[in-house]
Amino acid sequence: MDRYVPVERLVNLIDSRADLLLNMTPEEAEDAVGSGVPERIRAIDGQFAIVAKRGNLIRMARSIGRPMRYFLAKQASGPLLVVAERMDELQRHLQREGLGDQFHPSYTRMVPAHHMVEIALVGCPDPNPIYRRFLEPRQNELPDDLGQIGQRYIGALADECQRWLDRIDPREPIGVLFSGGVDSGAVLLVLHHLLLARGESAGRLKAFTLSVDGCGADACQAREFLDAVDLSFLLESIDVDANMVDFRRAIHIIEDYKPLDVQSATMGLALCQGIRDRYPDWQWLVDGDGGDENLKDYPIEENPELTIRSVLNNVMLYQEGWGVNAIKHSLVYSGGQSRGHVRSYAPARALGFHGFSPFALPNLIAVAESIPFVALTQWSHERLYALKGQIVQRGVEAITGITMPVFPKRRFQHGAVAGPESMRQLLPGDEGLYRRVLQEKFVRSPATVTESP
Repeated sequence: MDRYVPVERLVNLIDSRADLLLNMTPEEAEDAVGSGVPERIRAIDGQFAIVAKRGNLIRMARSIGRPMRYFLAKQASGPLLVVAERMDELQRHLQREGLGDQFHPSYTRMVPAHHMVEIALVGCPDPNPIYRRFLEPRQNELPDDLGQIGQRYIGALADECQRWLDRIDPREPIGVLFSGGVDSGAVLLVLHHLLLARGESAGRLKAFTLSVDGCGADACQAREFLDAVDLSFLLESIDVDANMVDFRRAIHIIEDYKPLDVQSATMGLALCQGIRDRYPDWQWLVDGDGGDENLKDYPIEENPELTIRSVLNNVMLYQEGWGVNAIKHSLVYSGGQSRGHVRSYAPARALGFHGFSPFALPNLIAVAESIPFVALTQWSHERLYALKGQIVQRGVEAITGITMPVFPKRRFQHGAVAGPESMRQLLPGDEGLYRRVLQEKFVRSPATVTESP
């Protein structure tokens, strides 16, 4: 008897309404993923998490902007593949099927961004996934001219935002999660420019800034930014009490434990909750997440695993981590922003918002990776850290005619509070604590989530 008997059992819990497809219909996008052809999947523009079944072959693909997990359960009749956005969705479905005893969060798998994952549902032995990359940007294709680079990069941002505006009701208000930093500043100014060019009201825009207990440097920076470009009327400060900053709730929502992501998600959750409390019917939020990864603007000195050569020589290192074939790659969480973007996506989703992160789209990433970083920096940390502001400022001016102010980089979680002591009180940096909180969500045994990042 053939031991590879096909078992076509798939449960797809992915909500396709959360996709933001900018150039094709859901049916066309599903057909592209179902084809298994990387070039066709690459043609999908937008934020997406798509599952396609072709006989006993299951194909899954996603952009950074949407998470997608799966779990392979064992039954006497053969494997059951359950696909969902979240770990807890997988757990609940398995419990309904009477298979809850098989679940553990460390047995879940994340589809890595920019890869098509193919699984053949057959009997024993368990199928192994096959990975095919669909985003392969070429490095160093742009000239080492900051003006041209900026125009290409922010021009791509404007193109994606234009397509997004085409797909939402022109009466709907738009909120930008705004700190006055380079990325959120670029998104706000480009959207404002596009709305005016379309003959639509720029009053649809709000620049939402978080302030905890009436403190935080971001609130001052946001106002200074908007005053400088004569758009102070867009600013709306969301002031929250410190007791609303709840890292335990954030961990349960993002289902992760890495300190920087937990801290960012906690502040994002407080901001989204404040917006929701004030505006019960608000739908659309836009953020600048992905801008740091695209232009490699992280302090290398804070990570002992990195050197400037590893950062500049490895394609999409910050977006994908070390790659799906690397020993450091986490099957449970994926790597880089492919893992970390849940910090932005999940809090907004949990509170009923439709989030949009244009810098995390494949088209923006492809432009960013074509920048000749080595030629522009000559391996200098200082030049690299200055590069993002120089590129984005030039690009925003080329597209909008506005000279954008540029302030020193500051993490979101640091800018919303009074200072380091407040930060430590609200958001401890103890990864062990965060792991235990996540463990409590799923299991009551001494087992822990042990998957490496």
